[in-house]
Amino acid sequence: MEIRRVGSQASGKGPQEWFTGTVRIDPLFGVVRPARAAGNAVTFEPGARTAWHTHPLGQTLIVTSGCGRVQGEGGPIEEIHPGDVVWFEPGEKHWHGASPATAMTHIAIQESLDGKAVDWLEKVTDEQYSS
Repeated sequence: MEIRRVGSQASGKGPQEWFTGTVRIDPLFGVVRPARAAGNAVTFEPGARTAWHTHPLGQTLIVTSGCGRVQGEGGPIEEIHPGDVVWFEPGEKHWHGASPATAMTHIAIQESLDGKAVDWLEKVTDEQYSS
C-alpha cells in the first residue's frame, strides 16, 4: 500500500504548447507497472482549454468543480458540471476546458500504450471555442 499525501507532489503550470490560458496540473498518480493508468487534477481558469488531442486508450474526465466545456471532433460543444463523467474513445480527437466565465477542475485519467498516453495536435481557436 502507498498513500500519497496531499501537497506531497508539486503543482505544475500547463505548458503553452498544449493549453490556451491559465491551467494548473496537480499530479494524483502516475503509471505504476504493470498498471497503465495515470491521473491528474487539472484546473482551468475561465476561457482556458486544452489543444485538440487524442489518447491511444481513451480518457475519462470526472468534473469536480466549476463549469466547463468539452467537444469531440465534428460534435457539438457540451457544457459539463461537477459530478459529470466524460469518456473519450481511444483515438477520438477532442478538447476540454473551462467555460468563458467560470473556472473548472476535473480529474483526468488515461492509460499509456507503449509509454504514450496522449498525442497533442493543433490549438483550439477562439472561434472554435466560442461556437
